[in-house]
Amino acid sequence: MDLSSLLKSLQLESQQDGGDSECPGFSAPPADQVLSQILLLFSAEGVSGNAKAGVVRDLHALLEAANCQWLFGGCLPSVTPKLLGDLVAALSHYAALPKQESDTWDPPSNDGFDTTVTDRTTDIGLVFLSLLAKVEASKDSKSLGAMVRPILGSVAGPIYVFAATHHTERPWTSPRSRSVAQELLTLLVQAAGCGSVAEFLRGESEDEEGRFAAVMGLLKPELTKETWKRSPATKHVFSWTLHQVTRPWLSHHLESILPPSLLFSDDYQEENKILGVCCLHHIILNVPAADLYQFNRAQVVYHALYHHLYTREAQLIQVVLLCLLDLLLVLERYPRWSQEPRATTPCHEVLQLVLTHMEVEHRLPLRRVYTKNLPAFVKRLGILVARHLKRLERVIVGYLEVSDGPEEAARLGILETLKCTIQHAWPRYL
Repeated sequence: MDLSSLLKSLQLESQQDGGDSECPGFSAPPADQVLSQILLLFSAEGVSGNAKAGVVRDLHALLEAANCQWLFGGCLPSVTPKLLGDLVAALSHYAALPKQESDTWDPPSNDGFDTTVTDRTTDIGLVFLSLLAKVEASKDSKSLGAMVRPILGSVAGPIYVFAATHHTERPWTSPRSRSVAQELLTLLVQAAGCGSVAEFLRGESEDEEGRFAAVMGLLKPELTKETWKRSPATKHVFSWTLHQVTRPWLSHHLESILPPSLLFSDDYQEENKILGVCCLHHIILNVPAADLYQFNRAQVVYHALYHHLYTREAQLIQVVLLCLLDLLLVLERYPRWSQEPRATTPCHEVLQLVLTHMEVEHRLPLRRVYTKNLPAFVKRLGILVARHLKRLERVIVGYLEVSDGPEEAARLGILETLKCTIQHAWPRYL
């Protein structure tokens, strides 16, 4: 179907008697008029879902058939970045997952996802692909290059959030919607002139501002204490986006990333706790210690993680212990030999609590997790581990007496602990 027929199907009649002087041989309403009417349709109340779905398919065909001169302002009046940004935002809102009243995503379909939702997101993804294809084709043009750059800036954030929501296997995605989202993410990075998603978010150099702040601005309303559980995809988009940005860029955004990470880790569901702890671990590894010390942030994170040591879930204990090991390097800035011999440090507190739990633990998964991480704490304390020798010896003997299966992971781990203890605390044994 050609452009004129598509415009008639959208009930938009040409307001030009002949070809536009800037677009010879082309007779059609200005692009801003067409897109403005489509935006009004999506913003209006009472429009049925079937009607909107039909317009989305027509809009996809329209973008496929249109030429770049008509779309990006070669024909006056030009399409403004704000208009396209508002249209992309409206389409993203139309494709958004339904808000949930419960804590878990409960798709109505027996196939594991709602086909209505996945079909709608696939159609919207195809529209965004067509739009980005036009941007990519126009960005090197002498006449259109200056026009499409601000347009890309206005649409990049919503398109990224849309693609990040659907690019991996989730209950609300299908193979088709994931394929479209992955293609969309690749084209978005290419259109932005970046080599990777990480570069797209952080910028090419430390002095260059990427789009991470803009993305976080879009996610912020969905990351509050009252709203984050109503949107099933937001926590996954936040976590995946956060892990794309590393040192030294991440420290600039600490105020916006630390509260949601603590919020996730404080939830009662194990899945959310693990997600939050993994986010906190990434922050600890990629934010300078000086920034973590400001406003007592490091102590806040430490107390949040220490509280998790009382849990009985092996998978959560594993990520918490790994996170604490790196956080202790931040909290204990000075070498261990410069401390008072009897000073109580966070590392002593953690090891004491871990050994207390290990003495009475009988479940094999937890025993394996504890013994896997215990040598690192012994190495961290060095000779000061002598303070815990009595309890540590009881734990070592007790774990060596009990088999934990063919692989003997717990026994091997406790033998490694014994080796490290002898290496670091040998003067006590003499």
